[in-house]
Amino acid sequence: MAYFNTTDLTAAELEDLAFLRARRSGINEDVEEIRSELDEINAQLATIDIPDEEYSPNGRHMSIARKNFNVDPKKGMEYMIQHNLIHNSPASVAEFLYKGEGLRKSAVGDYLGENNPFNLEVLEKFCELHDFTDLILVQALRQFFWSFRLPGESQKIDRMVNAFARRYCTNNPGVFSSVDTCYILCFAIVMLNTALHNRNVKTPLTLDGFITMYHGIDEGRDVPRELLESIYESIRTEPFQFPTDDGEFYNTFFNPDREGWLLKQASSLATTRPFLKSWKRRWFILAEKCLYYFEHTTAKEPRGIIPLENVHVRAIEEKGKPYCFEIYSDSSEVIKACKTEPDGRMVVGRHTSYKMCAFSQEEMNHWISAIE
Repeated sequence: MAYFNTTDLTAAELEDLAFLRARRSGINEDVEEIRSELDEINAQLATIDIPDEEYSPNGRHMSIARKNFNVDPKKGMEYMIQHNLIHNSPASVAEFLYKGEGLRKSAVGDYLGENNPFNLEVLEKFCELHDFTDLILVQALRQFFWSFRLPGESQKIDRMVNAFARRYCTNNPGVFSSVDTCYILCFAIVMLNTALHNRNVKTPLTLDGFITMYHGIDEGRDVPRELLESIYESIRTEPFQFPTDDGEFYNTFFNPDREGWLLKQASSLATTRPFLKSWKRRWFILAEKCLYYFEHTTAKEPRGIIPLENVHVRAIEEKGKPYCFEIYSDSSEVIKACKTEPDGRMVVGRHTSYKMCAFSQEEMNHWISAIE
């Protein structure tokens, strides 16, 4: 390598050399900053245990299938089977419904209650995924009814309670003399819950009245009075809590003004270490003048909520991140937002702006237009 003596340089050349050295130093700092940012992003990616389903064809099909299922369970399930997302077997379908990721509880209940050979077998397999061993009847029934939303049709309820009774007796042999006795007691529990906690019932059912109603249900014999007393007391003190679909949230998210993936600048780094910017990929939903963001498309609860009252939106330039825009408040006031902490606590945000990054100029323009 050839070297030169700086004493041989002219004043102008020395000035250019100083500029180049300063420029190189600045570039080195930029490179180190980018490396640090990449290290942090890689560390974040390493902790993510949720598959990025949106990037695979099957993932996109599954996202569509879940939405279809929530609207029309029969057609949604047909879509999944046609696209090989689920094996065409009662066991596979039952496992999918049991896990319930991204599914409405009411849609699960409607599907399980259908009266055709395949659905009836799915219901049996669904019950087999529950373990009621050593649970008293009321506890087991609470667990079962929490895994879906009970449909309104009496025929569907009858099929579900029958399937539950068979599974309970299999897990707990000898507790009841027959499945029919267990089945009748299950319906007695459901009716008792209504009789004790329905506001339209003017005269609540007494313990003696309850015991009298179910005299001789065990193939002509009485079930132990202690059992009926424990059932009555359990329902009296703790009514059944049937799951909902979080209807208010669901209706909000079902027909959003806009939804899609965006990168969101991490709030803590944006305020404490602005030179080290971390961006997290989030699923955003814009609805009813609020911006919700989730960790993934099937998450049931948002990680954060940003009300869009008294805020503005604008495109911004962000180093290394094209297609960025910013939501900011009037007069640098704190935006009345909230976010969910890792431990589940909902806390109030204390930020005057939020920065997001789209994946194209067109997407950015659409988001800005929708938020304005």
